[in-house]
Amino acid sequence: MEKIIPFTIKDLAKITNHRSGEIKFGEKMITVPKDTDSLEFLKTCEAKYVLFGIPEDIGIRANYGRPGAASAWDSAIKSIANIQHNRFCKGSQLFVLGQLNVSAEMKEVEHLDFNDIDDRSKLSQLVEKIDKDVSHIIFNIIKLGKIPIIIGGGHNNSYGNIKGTALAKGKPINAVNFDAHSDFRILEGRHSGNGFSYAYEEGFLKKYFIFGLHENYTSKNVLDIIKKIEDRVRYNTYDSINIRKEKDFNQEMALALEFINDDFFGIEIDLDSIPNIACSAMTFSGFSVEQLRQFISYFAKNKNAAYLHICEGAPDLGEEKNNHLIGKLIGYLVTDFIKTNIT
Repeated sequence: MEKIIPFTIKDLAKITNHRSGEIKFGEKMITVPKDTDSLEFLKTCEAKYVLFGIPEDIGIRANYGRPGAASAWDSAIKSIANIQHNRFCKGSQLFVLGQLNVSAEMKEVEHLDFNDIDDRSKLSQLVEKIDKDVSHIIFNIIKLGKIPIIIGGGHNNSYGNIKGTALAKGKPINAVNFDAHSDFRILEGRHSGNGFSYAYEEGFLKKYFIFGLHENYTSKNVLDIIKKIEDRVRYNTYDSINIRKEKDFNQEMALALEFINDDFFGIEIDLDSIPNIACSAMTFSGFSVEQLRQFISYFAKNKNAAYLHICEGAPDLGEEKNNHLIGKLIGYLVTDFIKTNIT
């Protein structure tokens, strides 16, 4: 896994705020020892969860989005390192693998313009390159019996997560996606809006449930496509649950789980579903942070939960004085997952 920049014990020490009488996650989380192969170490490591960062926003740029999601990993790992290690959640359950090395790709996109047809093609090709790296890394983590917790990056990385998991399990998997958008758009070249449709088309995604679609931002074309394949792709809308109150949040979670629970599934979280969270497609209307946390806890309880992916948060697009808050939110979501996951 040469494309990974390992996270070292020194890196952890730099971001952990030590305080007398307290034990932080940063003092207990496991990292790769110096001059040791990550995979070999992971084989014998007792930690069940593997933290992995993808600091890119190339897929977002390729989808006309605002860049900034590349900054989420740094913000998240700083917050996670300073969570209290106690009886409720222990830092030693986490192995910090590190981040995907995308520095060359990020440099390459600095001057690319999605409105230019040639540049658009280059952006999609770079996303495909990242797809291969992500799927390879996720495959290796899951093959060793570990559970990846992936911090994005754009939602284009759902494809690599699904493909890597499916290859490791030897069969297509399911996914539940807490998202304002379907990310099931046409196969027009890879970007953050079609990770699931590509995974479905290529046979890695068996069943897919989209939780909380925003009716104003889902095209007729996508709705028509889903209607034709509703035995394998289903959704509910945020508007029907939280605005018109036609559906109940808890009952909808139960229905979504019933749909995907016949096999291993990934839990995909797009932070653009939460109001006032800095991201490429920021919204003022959406589910609450508490509802999102309940969602993760509910699905993580299941033995078929194969991974957690949190994406699209963009601290660089937030208020300068409070850009640490996205990292703090991601920290809550990661620990909610660990506290209730029983596989």
